[in-house]
Amino acid sequence: MTAHALPRDLPITGLPAMCLVAGKKPSVNDIYPRLFDAILEQRIAPSTRLTEESLGQTFGVSRSVIRRVLAKLSHQHVIILRPNQRAQVAAPDAQQTRQILEARRLTEITVVQLACAQATPMQIRQLRELIARERDCIERDQRGPAIRLSGEFHLQLAAMAGNAPLAQFLNSLVPLTSLIIAQYEAQASSYCAWQEHVAIVDAIEQRASGIAVNLMTRHLDHLETRLLKHH
Repeated sequence: MTAHALPRDLPITGLPAMCLVAGKKPSVNDIYPRLFDAILEQRIAPSTRLTEESLGQTFGVSRSVIRRVLAKLSHQHVIILRPNQRAQVAAPDAQQTRQILEARRLTEITVVQLACAQATPMQIRQLRELIARERDCIERDQRGPAIRLSGEFHLQLAAMAGNAPLAQFLNSLVPLTSLIIAQYEAQASSYCAWQEHVAIVDAIEQRASGIAVNLMTRHLDHLETRLLKHH
């Protein structure tokens, strides 16, 4: 898919409709996934500079709400914020991609070990529901949501592990990985991670720590191979 930069100071078109209660202003939690999906689908292209004014017009909210959404995306390194400059969508290079995936591999090995030790049936069910949503988006060719939900699988797994610093660290790596996938993977169907996610959850449910670690390692190895071949 060819990326086209949007007009710099005009409202962003083509965003999903905001399904909200009449009279209720969209919140940060409403806007964040829609803006992230637009970035992942390259309706907002890499290196595009964003303004609070244009985003505020698009979503019908104040600049302060947009500022909080941009701050969240900045903490996740999806966008770059600099003093007295417009927010800019990140464009990681090969070295950054390799370093991100190395850090994720080391962290997520520990995450799956912890999850195997303490995952509850309800948490397992929630992971399976998330995978079902991911698969549905892939089958509908909803590329941005599919990639975002795939990343959310890893973040939810980290939350299950019960280690807040690990979860926080992954929150700075996983969304950025999603951005890299969106920039280099041609179609949602080429990123069919849901099958690998299912296998990881099966191993966690069986408390098979060694198998879960091997599956996660292989999963991230596959991702690294696909992404780095484009650089």
